[in-house]
Amino acid sequence: MTRTRDRATTPEDLARLFVERANAGDAEGLAELYEPDAVLAYPPGSVTVGREAIRAVCERMLAHAPRPFQVEEALPTVRHGDLALTSTRPADDTGGRVQVARRQPDGTWLRIMDRPEVRPGAGAEG
Repeated sequence: MTRTRDRATTPEDLARLFVERANAGDAEGLAELYEPDAVLAYPPGSVTVGREAIRAVCERMLAHAPRPFQVEEALPTVRHGDLALTSTRPADDTGGRVQVARRQPDGTWLRIMDRPEVRPGAGAEG
């Protein structure tokens, strides 16, 4: 049976939906927030490509991460056409979380790139 989940109608919805699904232990729902060929820079120092690989990473993350997850302070979104750069100020002081989302043909938004954390002082990858 296919489960119906809320969809992101704005790029900013993605962070809230991520927290809701993470707190519910819903790795499949987390992966559905990403395009099929999205790139996730997680675990730290790694790159995970594709929705199925992202789902597997989310399953491992949910098995070990303390809950509840909290919605973090959103920084201003930068938009260019169907692309949006979103970011939050991390509650755990890991440095920064940034994502690129793309508007889908139905008007909803999915992540195409996600860098959940950057350690303070760490160099950014290109």
